[in-house]
Amino acid sequence: MQHLSIGQLARRSDVGVETIRFYEREGLIAADGRTASGYRRFAPAVADRLGFIKRAKKLGFSLTEIRQLLGLAEAEGDRASVKALAEHKLAEIEQRIAELQRMRTALADLTRQCSGHGPVEGCPIIETLSEDPGHE
Repeated sequence: MQHLSIGQLARRSDVGVETIRFYEREGLIAADGRTASGYRRFAPAVADRLGFIKRAKKLGFSLTEIRQLLGLAEAEGDRASVKALAEHKLAEIEQRIAELQRMRTALADLTRQCSGHGPVEGCPIIETLSEDPGHE
């Protein structure tokens, strides 16, 4: 089996060397040992695993969740567990979207109230940010 150096793996996977080291420390990937001079050697399959990790991160999964997904895939877990994890992530994303939409609405209202001219004193944006919600 042809092993890859960390640099070769980084190029093949389009990730940085430090990212590979980080994922190794986190237990998401493992080296197949080291050369006589101490360099890490990786099986080509690690590139596929890095691709899995990258795609999962793009979908918003945390490293903990990715570790769970990898565990399910390796242990031949059931689809229900994978789906439950994905549904939980989807619910989190939908909650964040709703929160961002509320923030957008509030900020749009504030920017409409501000003329954008004159001194900062009396600016509705600054006044709103300066209000203490506990003393209204």
